[in-house]
Amino acid sequence: METETLDQLLAAIRRFVNERLIPLEAKVAEEDAVPADALAEMRALGLFGLSIPEDYGGLGLSMEAECRVMFEFCRCSPAFRSAFGTNVGIGSQGLVMFGTEAQKQRWLPGIASGEIVTSFALTEPEAGSDSAAVRTRAERVGDQYVLNGNKRYITNANRASLFTVMARTDPNVKGGAGVSAFLVPRDLEGVSVGKPEKKMGQQGAHICDVNFDSVRAPVENRLGEEGQGFRIAMQVLDRGRLHISSVCVGVAERLIEESVRYAAERKQFGQPIANFQMIQAMLADSRTEANAARAMILDAARKRDAGGDVTMEAACCKLFASEMVGRVADRAVQIFGGAGYVADHGIERFYRDARLFRIYEGSSEIQRLIIAREMMKRGS
Repeated sequence: METETLDQLLAAIRRFVNERLIPLEAKVAEEDAVPADALAEMRALGLFGLSIPEDYGGLGLSMEAECRVMFEFCRCSPAFRSAFGTNVGIGSQGLVMFGTEAQKQRWLPGIASGEIVTSFALTEPEAGSDSAAVRTRAERVGDQYVLNGNKRYITNANRASLFTVMARTDPNVKGGAGVSAFLVPRDLEGVSVGKPEKKMGQQGAHICDVNFDSVRAPVENRLGEEGQGFRIAMQVLDRGRLHISSVCVGVAERLIEESVRYAAERKQFGQPIANFQMIQAMLADSRTEANAARAMILDAARKRDAGGDVTMEAACCKLFASEMVGRVADRAVQIFGGAGYVADHGIERFYRDARLFRIYEGSSEIQRLIIAREMMKRGS
């Protein structure tokens, strides 16, 4: 996308966030749902197809451009981003990177338009951080695979019409080498979705269990070759971690804006609290860390766009940005004081929302393991 066109898109997104989405935040949190008209406007802006190639109806943004879009869009409640996040990231990128032309033609145009909502079904009751311990089975029977198993905490599962499912095709092979990936439509017999979980934060974004009871998926729905599932999942997650890191920066920017505004308005001892050095220190630390995260993300995104291996860099970004936004949110509550602890200003809501970023798509502890492993491989 040309620089001028991207700038126009970013300006349109900023207006949309400020004028439409921020005023809806309290309503979404209270009702635990993003309004249908807001979803329709997101589709019209092309947000469901940010990362889908133009040949299949998407915007075909580079990784850097996608990150810049997330910096802008995620100045509002993370629930809005979650509505299209799986279509842009983990729910579609396995298909973009490893799908056959027939698979792409069948699914990607609907994903790009938002007509199809996708989910990425990897996590299980006994396989979270140890993602290679997948127990869901996919047994080859003629020209079909029969899937049996349970997935847990699957984002957008209640709205999804297409799941990318990681299942074990070779029970005799331990770890990721025996896992394969499958495109499983919601309407196949034997697919069922549980009720949305009640969560600490991010109301309006839903996670559910997904169950597969003798689900028959045709062989042509396998993504890549048998045994490639774990490799597909890891490459999808590399990209997804840069996306989530950018989300963290957007949320941090919103919290910093609110903190600066409140510090300038709130008076104690006859003057704005922004005059007090302890408040200034918190603001300065938040700005410094947000800027550092932004620079780190853009550097990694450019390296990925150039074809480089960014497994370590993506993990660094996810670790730093998710921890950073937690600290920024904590400082925002402290700057707001009692007002930050009650619901009126929405700061306590962002504080709860931000806590999830350190857990999903690889916890902070897993990112540290990945970074150290990559350091040893690279020798630095």
